[in-house]
Amino acid sequence: MSVAFVTFPEGTDMGPALEGLAGDLCPCPHWGYLFKGRLKMRTPDGDEFYEAGEAFYWPPGHAPVALEDCEYIDFSPTKDLNEVIEHVKAQGG
Repeated sequence: MSVAFVTFPEGTDMGPALEGLAGDLCPCPHWGYLFKGRLKMRTPDGDEFYEAGEAFYWPPGHAPVALEDCEYIDFSPTKDLNEVIEHVKAQGG
């Protein structure tokens, strides 16, 4: 597992950086806690919303959009996370 502290400024939409992955969504599961902000998570089943103070589990198949400045801690399988990071880097993200 890997641990990451993530910050997304308001308006960040990871959708374009995830294009080319299965369903154009993140295939990596994440467990974590949102310290600050509001986040919309696009999924194949519809949008989900998260606010500061909430723990989360995001199964494979999601794309985050920061509705406010966000800060969260994320626990993810290292191999899966590294594959997503390499894809995002290749997209220029």
